[in-house]
Amino acid sequence: MLSPATRTIIKATVPILEQRGTEITTTFYKNMLSEHTELLNIFNRINQKKGAQPTALATTVLAAAKNIDDLSPLLGHVKQIGQKHRALQIKPEHYPIVGEYLLKAIKQVLGDAATPEIIEAWGEAYNEIANVFITVEKEMYKEAAWEAWKPFTVTSKQLVASDIYEFTVTADAGSGIDLAKLPIVAGQYITVNTHPTIQNNQYDALRHYSLCSVDPVNGLKFAVKLETSKGNPEGLVSEYLHDKVNVGDKIKLSAPAGDFALNEKLINQIEVPLVLLSAGVGVTPILAMLEQQINANPKRPIYWIQSSRDEKDQAFKAKVDELLAKCDNVTKEIVHTNKTDRINADFLEAKVPGHADVYICGSLDFMKGMIAHLKALEHNDDMIHYEPFGPKMSTVSV
Repeated sequence: MLSPATRTIIKATVPILEQRGTEITTTFYKNMLSEHTELLNIFNRINQKKGAQPTALATTVLAAAKNIDDLSPLLGHVKQIGQKHRALQIKPEHYPIVGEYLLKAIKQVLGDAATPEIIEAWGEAYNEIANVFITVEKEMYKEAAWEAWKPFTVTSKQLVASDIYEFTVTADAGSGIDLAKLPIVAGQYITVNTHPTIQNNQYDALRHYSLCSVDPVNGLKFAVKLETSKGNPEGLVSEYLHDKVNVGDKIKLSAPAGDFALNEKLINQIEVPLVLLSAGVGVTPILAMLEQQINANPKRPIYWIQSSRDEKDQAFKAKVDELLAKCDNVTKEIVHTNKTDRINADFLEAKVPGHADVYICGSLDFMKGMIAHLKALEHNDDMIHYEPFGPKMSTVSV
């Protein structure tokens, strides 16, 4: 339990964190990863480069400072982050390293303004916050479908858009995994552990990929978009999976994770429409949600809204049509941005019922835009659910 004096000091640092939080966390990652290169086997260097991970951490630290008197309102965010940590196999022994370099970064960035009292208070606060994460993640490790990384074999690799492959993988014999009994929740992701032999890479590279289907009997299905910048491959793992991994090859996975899931209480409520809104490869968890909804109750009104640059980039076109044909009440909107405007507030006002339960997935920019539009339209926050392809806390305002 933090003392009142410590909590007072932490709250007094809020204005500084609001102004310089991202500078502190950027410095933190730079120093920690340069001195603990083994952690490069865990952290996504692309998110570091783009600034998404430092922004997410800065948001988390700021939220903790603002709620230091009572951290319970942050439990939902802790669980979201904890899901990622469990999937990446981040363990309690990693937290002291993070704490050490976070305090060093605060001191380096703030200089003399970071008094011994502030550093001591943040050291105590960090330990308190770390213990919350460790406790939550301990239960997640217990509940995981399997421990650590398990070997899987690629049994199918299908092109489902111009730049997206769907992979199907089955558990290797002796893994102890019975896919037929594996509970899959639509919206979950698996984490792939690879060691790409491209782009002069020296480290393991871990990436989360959403599951495309809730039926694991014939294997787990996930989709991978080739990440590019100005026409050149940018995603280390996506390039490796696209170009180097084929049927018969082996990859390592951690158990399904994630808190992006349909509201079970509404699946059979036909008076509450379901809106499934996606852009690009963000359709993958949304597709699994469509499958889950149809399996449970095909009578519920469904609004399927899918955006892509053009028809050849429209992922899972045939599969989507096959599933929607099983629905009793469907409104389908396909947006090709090379021919029409991007989805905006006017579009959502016209197409999305105000009382609908909305699930969104896509890039960070897409997510931020859709959430902002829906909130401007006074859509209930509890009816807006999302999973960005990137650190979720970078989309949160505190």
